[in-house]
Amino acid sequence: MATALGGILSPSACVASSTRMPSHQVLHRVHQVSVATAAGSHFSARQCFPAIVAPSRRPPPRAAAAESLQAVGESAPEPVEAQIASVVASEKPKGEEVFAVIMIGSRQYIVFPGRYITTQRLKGANVDDKIILNKVLLVGTKSNLYIGEPVVTNAVVHAVVEEQGLDPKVIVFKYKKKKHYRRTVGHRQPNTRIRITGITGYQDAPAEPIPQ
Repeated sequence: MATALGGILSPSACVASSTRMPSHQVLHRVHQVSVATAAGSHFSARQCFPAIVAPSRRPPPRAAAAESLQAVGESAPEPVEAQIASVVASEKPKGEEVFAVIMIGSRQYIVFPGRYITTQRLKGANVDDKIILNKVLLVGTKSNLYIGEPVVTNAVVHAVVEEQGLDPKVIVFKYKKKKHYRRTVGHRQPNTRIRITGITGYQDAPAEPIPQ
């Protein structure tokens, strides 16, 4: 067929390619081709039988997309019980929710396991160092409250150093009238970002129940 599309066909080739046409049309076409060949002209496959060599038409993409959507819609959904069981299986048991109030330097911070805080610069601490903060003023859970006097006995907060950085710049401007004195100085206070990993040791301290 590749030769028929671009080359010259003889009457026998035209007859061979016209098996799907009615017999009276085939005889008429063969007669036309024989006469033209005797006269010295040639016919291509498209001129002999245009209905046979016409390019095939592909279905539009919208029809294929509709068929795929119909196939997807025919799939039966999972029962509700199976969906609930999969969700419950995927959930991991959570630990007890706890928070603490700690003191670093002269400032107090409320901390939660898994979160980070930015404090004043901790000297001697490098990135990825594990540190222990033992100045725990208060520990709270859902049911109990542990109040320190002044600190909670044996309570410690575990943390890891994430970054040693600087606070946003503060502009210090000095001015004296009638003296042509003006001074502008910028300052960035060093800080340390730590990630809280856990709060332990508070269970032995006296607890006060929280009314529900």
